[in-house]
Amino acid sequence: MAIIPLSSLVPDQNDFLTLPVEEVAGVLLLHLNSYPDGGNVVAQFGKINQHGFFDDSLHRFPYPDPIRRVMLEAWNWLESEGLLARETDTVGASFFISRRGRGVKLREDFDAFRKGRLLPKHQIHPLIASEVYPLFLSGKYDTAIFEAFREVEVAVRKAGGFPATTVGVNLMRDAFRPVNNNQSGSLTDKQLPAPEQEAMLSLFAGAIGLFKNPQSHRHVPTHPEDAAEVIIFASQLLRIVDRLKP
Repeated sequence: MAIIPLSSLVPDQNDFLTLPVEEVAGVLLLHLNSYPDGGNVVAQFGKINQHGFFDDSLHRFPYPDPIRRVMLEAWNWLESEGLLARETDTVGASFFISRRGRGVKLREDFDAFRKGRLLPKHQIHPLIASEVYPLFLSGKYDTAIFEAFREVEVAVRKAGGFPATTVGVNLMRDAFRPVNNNQSGSLTDKQLPAPEQEAMLSLFAGAIGLFKNPQSHRHVPTHPEDAAEVIIFASQLLRIVDRLKP
């Protein structure tokens, strides 16, 4: 495979000075991943030589110093994210592309990696991780949000012992109905004061009404950052259900 030139990834070199560091890092990683192992001063014996990339007399970095510094920032970003790892040699200029980094061969691969950082799979509820996470990575944010809150609805219905015909906001009101005359919803936390029981009901009913129902009826455009935050909220609701279910 031929080396992918930086100039083909960012044709106007001045754009390097305005791009966010993570965008430059993605370009740099695509470029480094395209080097053959051997026959050049950058990639040899499974290692990437930083000195060979930036400073070797046979391979002068093709851009002026301000862009060189931006590229160094991007290199450090890749290292901090675990996409590049430093070798244990005495020179200190040898790196290798990590297993995760090796999976970044296309711009789409790097986009998926960045989205995954917004929604850490190991920190979200298992139901969200298995059913919603793939949708999020593929950029289907409205569908991912809908599925996340559908999981909340299904979990509440199952934990509370409700029939399939009880749905949406009405389900949440029945499940979290505050204590009144020794009667309450099947998932009401009776150890909470009455105002907090009301707040719990409002939390679940509002979440389903605001985040699930609109997704059911129309396309709701979202940014990945917004979608990740909403999905994490759904994950927290699922953990509350886990705690309260009989």
